[in-house]
Amino acid sequence: MLDLEFSQLSDPGLVRPRNEDYLGYVTPASPALARSHGWLFALADGVGGQRQGEVASRAAIEEVVGGFRRAAAGAPHRDLLPDLVQSANARVCETELMAGPAGSGMASTIVVCALRFDCATVAHVGDSRAYVIRGGETRQITHDHTVASEQARIGILSAKEAAEVPTRHVLTRSLGKGLFANVEINEVRLLPKDVLLLCSDGLHGAVSAAEIAETVSRNHDLEVAARALVACANEQDGGDNVSVQLIRIRGVERMGMYRGRPYKLR
Repeated sequence: MLDLEFSQLSDPGLVRPRNEDYLGYVTPASPALARSHGWLFALADGVGGQRQGEVASRAAIEEVVGGFRRAAAGAPHRDLLPDLVQSANARVCETELMAGPAGSGMASTIVVCALRFDCATVAHVGDSRAYVIRGGETRQITHDHTVASEQARIGILSAKEAAEVPTRHVLTRSLGKGLFANVEINEVRLLPKDVLLLCSDGLHGAVSAAEIAETVSRNHDLEVAARALVACANEQDGGDNVSVQLIRIRGVERMGMYRGRPYKLR
């Protein structure tokens, strides 16, 4: 059976008066639920400068967490997560309408990771990221939905330029900006000792991928690693909320698929 440990931490940073990030997770209560549903981790970043960003991020995470708990046993994560994020988008839109003028412009990013057997499925909208740290190196799973990132993809900007221009903060996708959210899905085959990291831009905007890998590799205790990452982000920037979820894979259950049904590999 898939075996893991995790830690999470959210910090307002050194400048913002409130924390607009919100975190959530679901852990299976039994081995049977670990196989039928798995684990879920989710992080949302209420869009800074917009009204009630903290309300938007909380609404999004509560919708995803509740939907995952209600999901049918054995539902494929690749199909389930886009539906959950679409529901989160609808929840943010509804919350904005109920808030009246005070909620105008409410929006949020989101990154969601579901794990079962030997696979992590990641869904995201916006610039909150997911990484996998393996063998001391960090690989970014998600792609930022920002103007700069999209320009880098089509060759208008170099990766270095995209990391420095002001449009790196301008979102091209977010929850609450329309009735349909364009959700991106990625999958990663897991190995023992892998560490998955979900974070808001308050972390990845201040701490490089190499620094993230070095910090996590140096600190075996995930709580210590999370505190070290947040402290590093605040030391090197501190201008934004900083949130991180760390998941270490201790063991996996190798599975194959036949006609949509999983079977154990020997």
